[in-house]
Amino acid sequence: MVKQTAGRDQLGDFAPTFAAPNDDVLFGQVWSREKELSPKLRSIVTVTALMTQGSFEQLGYHLTTAKKNGVTKDEIAEIITHAAFYIGWPKAWSAFNQAKTIWTDED
Repeated sequence: MVKQTAGRDQLGDFAPTFAAPNDDVLFGQVWSREKELSPKLRSIVTVTALMTQGSFEQLGYHLTTAKKNGVTKDEIAEIITHAAFYIGWPKAWSAFNQAKTIWTDED
């Protein structure tokens, strides 16, 4: 398991109380529970939740993580297409614009 330090790296000096549980609990404890839910499924759930909320600042990181966790270009296209009818067309467009920069034609 890779130790997550993004919270401390980006917010540690400004908001250490927020950064610590981000790194230690969310990414350290929850994401590491691979027996309960695979990293690929966690990525799919996370990407869908972020799209639903319109949290596009965090979406790019999690789309990249989804790709690393085995989500294919065809799968992400299907996930976004399916979600579009529940989360809204503009949010799907925004998600597609980010996804196409991560899953390129070379993939």
